[in-house]
Amino acid sequence: MENEVFDLFGLDIYVSEDHRFGTDAILLARFSLPYPNNTVCDLCSGCGIVPMLFFALGKPPAKAYAVEIQDEAAELMRMTVERNSLTEKLIPVKADLTKDEELFAVPRGKMDLVTVNPPYYKPGCGEERLSLAQANARHELLCDLESVIRAASQLLKYGGYLKMCHLPERLTDVVCLMRKYGIEPKVLQFAHNKDTSERPFLMLISGRKGGKPGLVVEKPVTVEQMNAELFGKNEEDK
Repeated sequence: MENEVFDLFGLDIYVSEDHRFGTDAILLARFSLPYPNNTVCDLCSGCGIVPMLFFALGKPPAKAYAVEIQDEAAELMRMTVERNSLTEKLIPVKADLTKDEELFAVPRGKMDLVTVNPPYYKPGCGEERLSLAQANARHELLCDLESVIRAASQLLKYGGYLKMCHLPERLTDVVCLMRKYGIEPKVLQFAHNKDTSERPFLMLISGRKGGKPGLVVEKPVTVEQMNAELFGKNEEDK
């Protein structure tokens, strides 16, 4: 399958028909911008869009790892890193996060920040209509929510943050599993397409490893607002 190159704020991102990125990943990157001294790991990284956005938006961490299990996506990420001369800053890791011996190619207990845009859907929810690669990315076939949060907890240092996006209807699952693995939910934000009176399509949540109880619910964000902030676009421009 032929690859494409997507221009993102002057950086080139390799994508394919099966491995692209969408609004969810951009909202997650906006929600998760690291500090310059941070060491970061992105799980379920796909083509590497979330850590690449950190660099594209001028908020690069000191070092970033990007973990992906699918061969084609990992290769796209490797090509993107090389094309943008980021081999010293962003390290692609081809690994199954459910297997510690592969996951710990990323230093255990050293991450200031772990980000993840995980598979949203449980098996049996329509993946048969997708290609195998797309089904693996969107459905819990190769990893489930618990294995993702467990992996994040293992990689985070004490006081480090997990920032992730998921479907609003999975909020209870996410919060319960965060607490099970020692990550206290601290910030919650819902994302809407245009009007915040509509039902949100996405939630963004931040949790701190070893943090004290106390959750802040931030003002909702809209895709229109995100576009205006990051791309200088709004409805009047269309």
